[in-house]
Amino acid sequence: MRMILGLDRPDAGTVTIGGKPFAGLPSPMREVGALLDAKAVHGGRSAYNHLLCLAQTNGIGRRRVDEVLELVGLTEVAKKRSKGFSLGMGQRLGIAATMLGDPKVLMFDEPVNGLDPEGILWIRNLMKALAAEGRTVFVSSHLMSEMEHTADYLIVIGRGKLLADCTMEEFIARSSGQSVRARSPQAELLAKAVAPFGGTATLEADGAVMVHGLNATQVGDIAFDSQIRLHELTVVRASLEAAFMELTGDSVEYHAGPPGGPGAVTGGK
Repeated sequence: MRMILGLDRPDAGTVTIGGKPFAGLPSPMREVGALLDAKAVHGGRSAYNHLLCLAQTNGIGRRRVDEVLELVGLTEVAKKRSKGFSLGMGQRLGIAATMLGDPKVLMFDEPVNGLDPEGILWIRNLMKALAAEGRTVFVSSHLMSEMEHTADYLIVIGRGKLLADCTMEEFIARSSGQSVRARSPQAELLAKAVAPFGGTATLEADGAVMVHGLNATQVGDIAFDSQIRLHELTVVRASLEAAFMELTGDSVEYHAGPPGGPGAVTGGK
């Protein structure tokens, strides 16, 4: 993201937005809105004055300042100094700044950082709404569970190398963590029947059979050929987090030791 904005220089290659480098855009804030560090605000300025300064240096009218303050829910504290803002309020102010120029491209680095559950739902819906308008919304985050509810397309980078460039569905489908859940009055028989075909079955507490290594069609065909009655056959896809960990296992720079290992501190009275 810093290279896209011209803040860092790549060792090789070029980065352009609409065919032009960021520095070459005639009206940058009208083309790209970016939130990389919500703390990059002069603490002595009010939220309104911070946004007004950005607006005036980019030829944006005062009315737009009021609009974005209302959009992010900071109208009531617009005149307060930003140094007294909570982490979540600072995040909302940063998002307001990205929206000032009504840009076609928006970039957010960890946008839910510091937000409460209501705020997380709000920014998730905001990003989806912006994308639905035809804008490009580029989000960087380590929160896999949140990205699973938000992203349509994924780019995964590990140690500077591109590991994945595909849709969310394609990424998860590549994972070996997908399984098939089957319910049958002959659960134990089904568990034994899938083994010769490479399936691994485990019996769940509710009596269902969880089959790994086979898809739903294969499990259904095996049950039919074995004259095993099925009451349920459901594909249980892997989570984004599980798929991500599987893909990036060899690209982790630091590996922590197991809990309770050497040097672990145990509690007592």
